Amino acid sequence: MPHVDPSAEDLAEFWASAPDEPFVMLNLLRYAADGGRERYAEYLRRAAPYVEQVGARVLYLGQGGPTLVGDEPWDSVMLVWYPSPGAFRRMLEAPGYAEVAELRSAALAAAVLEPTRPTGPSRPA
Repeated sequence: MPHVDPSAEDLAEFWASAPDEPFVMLNLLRYAADGGRERYAEYLRRAAPYVEQVGARVLYLGQGGPTLVGDEPWDSVMLVWYPSPGAFRRMLEAPGYAEVAELRSAALAAAVLEPTRPTGPSRPA
């Protein structure tokens, strides 16, 4: 199985070092052949209550296009706003979420998850 999920060590480091403030998670997604896009859509449907429960929200979900810089294109790009690293943690640790997350893992051939913070004067509303 490809490495598409953060390790326990990466998560522990993120939770220990990230400021207790809102952030946007950049998701670069490459779907598995044989129905990955459909499985990911099912994951999004089933994960929505967990996202909403912690006060997070999807800001953007779009289809990837031709790559202008880089070696390989991504199938989709998603930006998810979280009120804090703790909210992200509560979502991952919520009863039942692990089962839903299995859909995500099975749907993806490759992924990037990168927590981002604004560097300019504007912040998402």
